[in-house]
Amino acid sequence: MKNLWSDWSDKSKTIILFSIAVLIALFVAVLSYSYLQKSYAAKNKTMETQQVVVAAADLAWGTSLSREYMKVSNFLKESLPPGYATDPAALDGRVILYPLKAGEPILESRLAPVTMKGGGVAAVISPGKRAMAVKVDKVVGVAGFIHPGHRVDILVTLAQTAKQSTPITKIVLENILVLATGTEIEKTGKQEKPTQVDVITLEVTPGEGEKLALAATEGKLQLALRNAGDREEVVTKGTTIPALLSSYVSSGSQKSKPKAVSTTTSEGPFTVELIKGNKISQQTF
Repeated sequence: MKNLWSDWSDKSKTIILFSIAVLIALFVAVLSYSYLQKSYAAKNKTMETQQVVVAAADLAWGTSLSREYMKVSNFLKESLPPGYATDPAALDGRVILYPLKAGEPILESRLAPVTMKGGGVAAVISPGKRAMAVKVDKVVGVAGFIHPGHRVDILVTLAQTAKQSTPITKIVLENILVLATGTEIEKTGKQEKPTQVDVITLEVTPGEGEKLALAATEGKLQLALRNAGDREEVVTKGTTIPALLSSYVSSGSQKSKPKAVSTTTSEGPFTVELIKGNKISQQTF
């Protein structure tokens, strides 16, 4: 074999070595190409997208969806929660139960049942509760800072009556959900021009509705905006004018009463026992 290899010319040796090098290079290239193909396929699989129906603009709860309120956008399929829709036609006429921001996916969990096609406040009322509207002004309505989804406390101020000797203010309802805010036209007299009156619609139970109706009829309402995370109920006694004024009396203005000195003196004899060493005697005074 050694003699055979030595008999080949240098040119033949070069061709053989070059052929071996080419084969090795082709083998490495095939392996690299196969690896890159697998990596590219895996990357495409992880980056797979899905067309999803999203809100075309900011939508308030109670809105009945139509084509102009929806559009289609691409999302990573792995990041999508269950309940998304791919066809806007499937959501046409559905009512949203929660506010949606522009570009937010419209999920089934945020929609009213299919049987409920009417939009508005009626679609977002919780089971067992009612919607009641109360008229407010800019002061009562916290200068326009109350919006749907906020929670408020309701205070009522009752004037002096035959049974109530002094006006009183009391919190009658707490942690009440605001369903809607808006305005309506009111005409108070024949010659007066119609004016806009702010109206706030609240979600209450039947019992709370009775309290709200009585408070609105017999007294003056005031709304207090709550923190979104504050659900604690506070029991108060209410405030009257004497209680209000007494809270501003300083402790220094109150005159201290002199302490009573006891002038009682004991009468009659009393006995003292004297001990001297081992002798005990008694002395009467």
